[in-house]
Amino acid sequence: MKGPFRALILAGLGLAAPAIAADAPILHVMFQDHAVLQRDKPIPVYGQAAPNTTVTVKLGTETATAKADKTGQWRTTLAALPSGGPYTLEARSGTTTQSVQDVLIGDVFLCTGQSNMQLAVRAAGNATFEMRAATDGQIRQLGIATKDSLTPLSTFATPVSWTVGSPDTVGNFSASCYYFAREIKKTTNAPVGLVVSAWGGSRVRDWVSEPNLRKLGQYNADLDMLALYRTNPQAAQRRWDSSWESWWKASGAAAAKGNPWEPAYPVTDWKTAPAALGPWALWTGTSPDGFVGQMWLRTTVDLTAAQAAQAATLDLGSVNEEDQSWINGKGVGGTSWSKQALHDIPAGVLHAGANIIVTNIFCSWRNCGMSGPAETRAIRLKDGGAVPLSNPWRYAEVPNGLIAPQLPWGPTHGVTQLYYGMIAPIGGYGFRAAIWYQGESDIYFNSQYQATLTAMMGDWRDRFGADLPFLIVQIPNYGPRPTAPMESVWSDVREAQRRAAMADAKAAYIVTVDIGDATNLHPSNKQDIGRRLAIAARHAVYGDPTPAAGAVPGVARRTADGVVVPFGQITGTLAAWSGQPNAFELCGPAAGSCRYADARIDGTTVVVKADATDATRIRYCWGDSPTCTLTDTSGLPVTPFELTIPPR
Repeated sequence: MKGPFRALILAGLGLAAPAIAADAPILHVMFQDHAVLQRDKPIPVYGQAAPNTTVTVKLGTETATAKADKTGQWRTTLAALPSGGPYTLEARSGTTTQSVQDVLIGDVFLCTGQSNMQLAVRAAGNATFEMRAATDGQIRQLGIATKDSLTPLSTFATPVSWTVGSPDTVGNFSASCYYFAREIKKTTNAPVGLVVSAWGGSRVRDWVSEPNLRKLGQYNADLDMLALYRTNPQAAQRRWDSSWESWWKASGAAAAKGNPWEPAYPVTDWKTAPAALGPWALWTGTSPDGFVGQMWLRTTVDLTAAQAAQAATLDLGSVNEEDQSWINGKGVGGTSWSKQALHDIPAGVLHAGANIIVTNIFCSWRNCGMSGPAETRAIRLKDGGAVPLSNPWRYAEVPNGLIAPQLPWGPTHGVTQLYYGMIAPIGGYGFRAAIWYQGESDIYFNSQYQATLTAMMGDWRDRFGADLPFLIVQIPNYGPRPTAPMESVWSDVREAQRRAAMADAKAAYIVTVDIGDATNLHPSNKQDIGRRLAIAARHAVYGDPTPAAGAVPGVARRTADGVVVPFGQITGTLAAWSGQPNAFELCGPAAGSCRYADARIDGTTVVVKADATDATRIRYCWGDSPTCTLTDTSGLPVTPFELTIPPR
């Protein structure tokens, strides 16, 4: 991070820049043995030295100087170099010299997102063969450990290093990014550096800096709570309690019987959970993933007057993923991804006799609920005693698929903390492009996704250069295969990703709805992800005229007997697997109004012949795991989409 920029951010958060230790390395930790630096562009180099001293940097025959600012931060730029190496990068300040060996000049890609980007080669398909074949030492990776931070970090919380790809090391590389690098290198013949900064379960809003997230205007209440949490966590928790309760009341769910956290709320129709608790899918006999969403749970605990008078903590043990909890109707805050979900209990909340404990748990995937030995759940007293939560728990699903807002300071669902912990520490390193593979954790918040992803791309360009291209991986198929038109939060995110990419001149996307796994959120076929990303990169990054993906839809138009959708960026001709194109739907304005419609290819258009007088939208390839046949000569699938049908 540039010294002035970093100082400005820290000052805005009320923080001072840390002093530079006398024995600290001169170069930022991004510059280590085996690094890859971006070719054909001026090379940014930066680090820390004694305040107000001169730093000289040398790479090959190129030399540059910089003066450290009053905090010791310095930055300079070396002249652009073509691909090649190895080089030695040397920095000198006063009598101190630092040398970095085996530096290559090539193309560097920032690989980001959530668990499908994290998924390693050893966990993907055909791993044994692929690792054995990984003999190209010019593909290298720097992996960044997961870290959320309330304030921007200038270096990584966990040490990082560049790793040379080999049969012994590539198993730990990001599979999607490694297979991309292998493919793109076939045409560029340049070394490839991969900087992998990803965290499973993360939402897009957590990857945007606070100033730029505020400009978006959608998360300012959460950002205000995060700012309060930095200085007064207890006050922030109380504000969060109030915010959560207001959401519930506004949702209309309280209209029938009231608020489930209130002691008088009737729970006679709630079911009783098994004594061992554990994943709630095991209680209900559903699929391995079970019910996901929000679940209410309630129990009681008996305390003596002496116990109730003490300061105490509610310990729910391990909670997956987020909880919001109450005791005797009083909010005691929330936790996120907690191996030990601890809640400070305000004075006066506990009383002698039966105390009512209520928690609402959100979970988006599997192993949902509270787990671990029974003794991990208790009221823990200041005197060291503990009163176990051994009475039965009763539970009820939150109705109508409601999903609550998520904790602003949660490590992956929160706001801006992954940017501060995993992007800001990179500094201003030179990249050829960013690859974004994320979206599964935003399916319940899809209405905000396009704007937030757009804000993130602009935010990262502020840091890494205004011309930074983005390659976006649409989320794959997962979940039930539709036999009739269905509303799909997965499709909503795919559409938001498509629209964000189409609206950005420096972005492209790839379609994966045909190469996922309907039963596995982490499909093992990452080789095809890499191939498709390489196709998109050749177009969007390197200027190859070949389309970045399959054919893309234009503006739909209404005809006397149906709807016509034109397509552009076609390779060869439009085609359909097994004959005619399928999975086209005509829809009215309301959810649940879609119906399948027959379609045929006519040159560069698809003609949907049906009574469309009441249709306002046309959709293609919609659903969690749709089966779709439209393609072109490239063999790449046509993207899922939804278009407005203009009136005649």
